[in-house]
Amino acid sequence: MSILIKNGRIVTATDDYTADLLIINDKVAAIGQKLEVNAKQTIDATGMLVLPGGIDPHVHLDMPFMGTFSSDDYSTGTLAALHGGTTMVIDFILQTQGDTLYNALATWKEKSKGKAYGDYSYHMAVTDFNENTRTEIAKLINEEGITSFKTFMAYKGALMIDDGQMVDLMNEVKEHGGMVTVHATNGDMIDKLIAKHRSEGKLSPLYHYLSQPEVTEAEASARFADMANYTGVKSYIVHLTCEGALNAVRKATERNQKVHVETCIQYLTIDASLYEKDFEGAKWVMSPPLREKKDQATLWAGINQGLVQVVATDHCPFMWEQKLMGKDDFSKIPNGHPAIEHRFELLYSEGVNKGRITPNKFVEVASTNAAKIFGMFPQKGTIAVGSDADVVIFDPNEKHTISVDSHHMNVDYSAYEGWELTGKTKKVILRGKLAIDDGEVKIEKGYGQYVKRKPFSKI
Repeated sequence: MSILIKNGRIVTATDDYTADLLIINDKVAAIGQKLEVNAKQTIDATGMLVLPGGIDPHVHLDMPFMGTFSSDDYSTGTLAALHGGTTMVIDFILQTQGDTLYNALATWKEKSKGKAYGDYSYHMAVTDFNENTRTEIAKLINEEGITSFKTFMAYKGALMIDDGQMVDLMNEVKEHGGMVTVHATNGDMIDKLIAKHRSEGKLSPLYHYLSQPEVTEAEASARFADMANYTGVKSYIVHLTCEGALNAVRKATERNQKVHVETCIQYLTIDASLYEKDFEGAKWVMSPPLREKKDQATLWAGINQGLVQVVATDHCPFMWEQKLMGKDDFSKIPNGHPAIEHRFELLYSEGVNKGRITPNKFVEVASTNAAKIFGMFPQKGTIAVGSDADVVIFDPNEKHTISVDSHHMNVDYSAYEGWELTGKTKKVILRGKLAIDDGEVKIEKGYGQYVKRKPFSKI
């Protein structure tokens, strides 16, 4: 199997040049000017960008939540991702409190088995850290290639661990070359505010937002950074949304600490005014909630300052009927919104096309940094000889409109209905095989592979 991509503008996190790209089997085999080779397939990429496949390290596929499940499974979710230019995702395994990490892993292996179109890996969400789960950490890192362990500082009684468990987990994970990631919001404060608003009969989606003010995220982010600094573990804050939280990370740099930060495409592009749309605001009920315009400006600046390294989605879609579970009470609305398909194109259109970030920075936060942070580089996240041939051929000038009528996610509304974008994914190559060709699917379900990741001590 061989593909020759000619005359494309190859953009990586560090480079930007016009050249030909030869793919043999599943790897990049050669890059050069006017390559004279006979390939099975030749693609003329004149006028196109040739980019590394996107990596979304924060998705929830077929995830149990509030008595229901997210509506995209490994089949629909990874295929929708491919349509948008994302060739790999990292999903979250959720440990059931009182059960083992390995039993949770078995459940997620069954969810993904034979279903994925795109490549995938796992984070392990630790919701009950004790002496039994402690013994599983080293094996998960070294044998399963799961090097990142998610913690929750909210959702008491289901997902949240206390600070003592957090520190114990950090020490164990550090010893074996892993990373601790966190949902950093103050669960006790949020629970109190939810109860207050419900008791006052304030039940619309707006009060989901008002139950999670900026201080709840800023305080938890600072506390997590302090614990990570104390233990010395590699640390990562997921879906950071606001100025106060990013300032906590900025302050940590003053003591020479590195805290990795991910934001999500929604926090860069839409804001909390959407919660005023009466119950339609349920479409954007997620945790943390959408924030203010000033927070968007902070996050774009944080990307350019290097404080924010990754733009993900926290893709967790629910059908409108599922959202209606909370029509009389905002606290019963399943949290999450659909974006796995749109992240790559939205980030290009709102970022590069509007002059907020450079093309190199786009590749960095959409792909390369996730590969580096989570132990997959240079196999993933770049275009280089020997790397996996995950390649997106992207038209930087094509205009198109986001709509529920044309998206591929398994959800019956769009969080970005009517948005006009500039820049469109035209062809997607996954491990050397043309997967998406102008919207046409060229691979079979199950082509996606599980990617084992390397511990930091072995990178």
